[in-house]
Amino acid sequence: MRTLAFIGISLFMTGCAQMHGTAADTSTSADTADAADTRADKTAGGTDQEQTGKADSKPALAMRLPSLIEDDIAFRPQASGDAIRTAAEQIAEDKEPAEEFWGYFLPRLQLETTEHHQVQAFIRFYRTHENYLNRVFNRGKPFLPHILGRLEEEDMPLDLALLPVVESAFRPFAYSSGRAAGIWQFTPATGRHFDLEQNWWYDGRRDILAATDAAVEYLKRLNDRFDSWLLALAAYNSGPGTVSRAIRENERRGQPTDFWHLDLPRETRGYVPKLLALSHVVRNTDEYGINLPDIPMKPGFQVVNLDKPIDLARAADLSGSEVETLYRLNPGLNQWCTPPDGPGRLVLPLGTKEQFKEALAELDPSERVRWARHRIDRGETLSEIASEYRTTVSVLKRVNNLSGSRITAGKHLVIPTASGSEQKYALSRSQRLAAIRSDGPSGRSKVIHRVRRGESLWEISRRFNVKMNLLAKWNGMAPGDTLREGQKLAVWVSGGDVSSSNSRSARLRYRVRQGDSLWSISRKFNVALHRLRNWNDLAQDELIHPGDKLTIYVDPTKLAEHRG
Repeated sequence: MRTLAFIGISLFMTGCAQMHGTAADTSTSADTADAADTRADKTAGGTDQEQTGKADSKPALAMRLPSLIEDDIAFRPQASGDAIRTAAEQIAEDKEPAEEFWGYFLPRLQLETTEHHQVQAFIRFYRTHENYLNRVFNRGKPFLPHILGRLEEEDMPLDLALLPVVESAFRPFAYSSGRAAGIWQFTPATGRHFDLEQNWWYDGRRDILAATDAAVEYLKRLNDRFDSWLLALAAYNSGPGTVSRAIRENERRGQPTDFWHLDLPRETRGYVPKLLALSHVVRNTDEYGINLPDIPMKPGFQVVNLDKPIDLARAADLSGSEVETLYRLNPGLNQWCTPPDGPGRLVLPLGTKEQFKEALAELDPSERVRWARHRIDRGETLSEIASEYRTTVSVLKRVNNLSGSRITAGKHLVIPTASGSEQKYALSRSQRLAAIRSDGPSGRSKVIHRVRRGESLWEISRRFNVKMNLLAKWNGMAPGDTLREGQKLAVWVSGGDVSSSNSRSARLRYRVRQGDSLWSISRKFNVALHRLRNWNDLAQDELIHPGDKLTIYVDPTKLAEHRG
């Protein structure tokens, strides 16, 4: 079996390469703990749909933080005669920077605040919501020094490091109704334009390192085009075409063409003032009596290069960290392991890289991922098998050396599988969506609808008499997302809440046997058929098969008689 697994893993690893890394899960965010932040952000004037004159020259403070992707630390030499040590030199000479983040960052902010009424309104919000600012900056703590370093490398205003607060409140799994994802809120098309891969395994829009590179490049191009950082920000939000048309219209009317005089979308008119207000408030925390969280000058993570994929549960064990921590540092990862086709890197908590590398070097290559041997049943397809094992058809073909999709009953497939249960990978894409779909409004019943060919969210919302934006939200989608045939949607319809178990129920996992039907199982455990469907996200016309595992909630006093 070890030989079989080794052959399989060798094929699985073939073709793993570093992807270009440098522009959906919930209609607000898959991180449900951030609901309060979402409400606060909207109070400040934001919306779920935020996407995303030449600045005065600044002193030559081009800071180069240590390269976190290579093992060796490299620095950009300081210009001779410069009396101020950069943060990079402090790290190089002292091992630890002499200043913490705010002490270095705040004196170098340069975007000017105006008396514009919208800027002042946002200032009033931020100065009175210290708890919100603390939550946001604590979430961004590992990445703010890295973002700062990237901006300094490109000689860009450091105020832009605050833009993820405006875009996403630093929520790595944020997904807007406009289909924008990640802390920088790249839409699918803009993400692809900046080489951010988006596939079943990985979404580069949520990869904080890759998306930061893309955002820096995009903002730099926009400033080169409009010769104004405020217009560049407006274009980042609403698109460069929108800003260009507004400029041309003002030119035609003989009116000024700066940001404050353009007729831009309402959202964009508030977007730029929001950033200016935030920059103003963090510069004046003493005046407003605000205490921001301490942030070290050194990024709070390390990056290790991988030549082969690895199960995230295994990586967590090797690094001495938690699986959830790895997902939050690597939010671009959709599944249970690093992508077989790259990017070939993993972001680790600060201080765990050497432990991880040493443990990985001692690990047998076949143990990076667990392998299963699957006997093909009559009528099974590769897509069905891939879905059962949480992988893709392309991976099954690669590891089993299949040139097509034809498989033969009675033969066996070797399949890479997760080492833990689905719950262990709670922040994988499927588990985030499952959590969203299970959390519906009170007083309603959950119905699982399986999408038919040609159906749209609008048609399904009309059929069940619910609002389309709510239907999208219940399923972690944006209204413009495309549906696929066979996709399951949770629909919360009027009526009593029948989707959850009562407080006396115990959870049981039941493996479907030959001859079982949903009706017979519901009778066996004395539960309602519609409850059995809802507990297992089964559509009305969906069949079960021998070997399927069902979740059933039963009275604990009757649990013993139903074991086996």
